[in-house]
Amino acid sequence: MKVDMHFHLEEGPYSLRWLSRTLQALASTEPERDVSLGHHTLQYGEEMTKLLSHRMEQGCYNEEWLDRFLNTGRKRGIGQFGVVDHLYRFRECRPYYERHMLLDDSPVGRVQQAWLDQVCVASLPDFVRFLTEAKASRPDIALGIEADFFPGGERELREILAGYEWDYVIGSVHFLDGWGFDNPETRHEFEGRDPVQTYKHYYELMRQACVSGLFHIIAHPDNLKVFGFRPVDEKELLPYYRMLAKEMVQCGVITEINTGLAYRYPIEESCPSPLFLSVLAEYKVPLTLSSDAHFPDDIGMLLDQARADAERMGYKELVAFRDGKRLLVPINNDR
Repeated sequence: MKVDMHFHLEEGPYSLRWLSRTLQALASTEPERDVSLGHHTLQYGEEMTKLLSHRMEQGCYNEEWLDRFLNTGRKRGIGQFGVVDHLYRFRECRPYYERHMLLDDSPVGRVQQAWLDQVCVASLPDFVRFLTEAKASRPDIALGIEADFFPGGERELREILAGYEWDYVIGSVHFLDGWGFDNPETRHEFEGRDPVQTYKHYYELMRQACVSGLFHIIAHPDNLKVFGFRPVDEKELLPYYRMLAKEMVQCGVITEINTGLAYRYPIEESCPSPLFLSVLAEYKVPLTLSSDAHFPDDIGMLLDQARADAERMGYKELVAFRDGKRLLVPINNDR
């Protein structure tokens, strides 16, 4: 069985590209229509316009939009789903990000301020309420959250998370000293940085995230490579890979094979890299699978390859979650 424990119902910023991508997803996941209408007719254009308008009016927290993800995923052989959202999307959590992000009058600060204004538009109670109700009739889904880890913010984050009944919590590191390194508009900040020292800093934050006890899953564990930034010889990072793998085992957290970078970012490689995956297997760090989809036509992307990679490394089981507890899923029980 395949599992997909990390996908998002929506993600801004809300640009023309976002509208176009949403329309593409609607068209790709819409039930078959009368083929005689064609895909280049005025009537087809009018129908697609109505679909997009309907989606915008309903928002992302509605059963029709959720079921586009689930129905597509089930057709692709996924048996367990985990729906998450980024904590920075929620107005209630904005103060947490304002305390830890770089939001000053510097070029990066101004870009990040604009970005936060664009994406922090949703309600955390609305998200939890919607998924909690949806779970009642969809036993194959779990409710999760993806929360950014900031050193020194552990107490505040614990208080935010404690207010809700999560099936699991994903911890991620997207910021170094307040800089969101996976934002294309700030990627110039990589220039002049020493790769090994930057990864050393990054993996120290990942280690602290493990030790915090806040998370069940550590997301995309080498996400810093998003734009291709890493040493020419990746083996220079082996000490950090081994350190983090050991810490994960000691702290009782798992990680994921996340395919999002492979199909959405310049690096075109899943997280973790093949070398890092071999280290995780050596230390027997439990794994789950994640497509990190943001649109329903992307759910399950490249998970066949991810599962094959895990199996080749000796994994026999994948992990899903319910009520904060692990569910072990045989990796090849659908063959």
